[in-house]
Amino acid sequence: MNLMNNPELLDRLASAYALGTLRAGARSRFEHLAREHSPVRAAALLWQGRWAALSEMQAPVQPDASVWIRINNLLEAEKSAAGQNRTQIASRKNPAAHALAWWRNAALAGGLATVAATAVGLWAHQALKHTAQQQLSSLQTQLQTTQAALEAAPQIQYVAVLADAKAGPSMLVTFDANHSQLVLQRVGAVQEAANQSLQLWALPQKGAPRSLGVLGRGEVEQLTAHEAEVQAVPTLAVSLEPKGGVPSETGPTGPVLFTGALIRRQL
Repeated sequence: MNLMNNPELLDRLASAYALGTLRAGARSRFEHLAREHSPVRAAALLWQGRWAALSEMQAPVQPDASVWIRINNLLEAEKSAAGQNRTQIASRKNPAAHALAWWRNAALAGGLATVAATAVGLWAHQALKHTAQQQLSSLQTQLQTTQAALEAAPQIQYVAVLADAKAGPSMLVTFDANHSQLVLQRVGAVQEAANQSLQLWALPQKGAPRSLGVLGRGEVEQLTAHEAEVQAVPTLAVSLEPKGGVPSETGPTGPVLFTGALIRRQL
């Protein structure tokens, strides 16, 4: 079954994997899928974070008295090491004492193994919790970085290709709504004289032309504009004006070099 097409099953398996109840072959298959598919890894990390959060919400629990007894036995083991040597020497002379010493040593070894298993279990739980928290934090950072990159990316809503009288494309105009910015790129060979400037105009359906800004001499220029200034404008034009441009109220005074329709993109 393809887990990518069954999100409910993926969620259940990820929950069981993070909790540790997914066993043997099923766990191996899930880990293989997690290595191959990022949605499976993300689901496992999400559930590890959830279980980790639940453990943090639990109130502290007083260890059972038997735990302290086992720890005390471990500490006393070193003290009894010297006595064991004497017991072994004596047991060679007394077979019954030898058997008793063997059973005592076996019991002590069992106690030490229990204490060690408890300690390893606690350490493994803490290590798993720490790893899950690190992975969840890393995933959250990646998501925040991706979201910030998407928000910072240009959102091109309007496009216009301005052409000269011979219908030759001379300038590409785009409007970025995210940054309230008109971007104009020269694609033709027209270059104004040192005492002249190119000026961009909005040509509304009704009313006089409105200046949107004066262009510099670079290949790519940026002009600040709000969406309300361009959304109702069907046509743009570029005129050749005295250096620095002319006031918007006067309208174009020089020849109009390029015109083109402003088209709204369907995002």
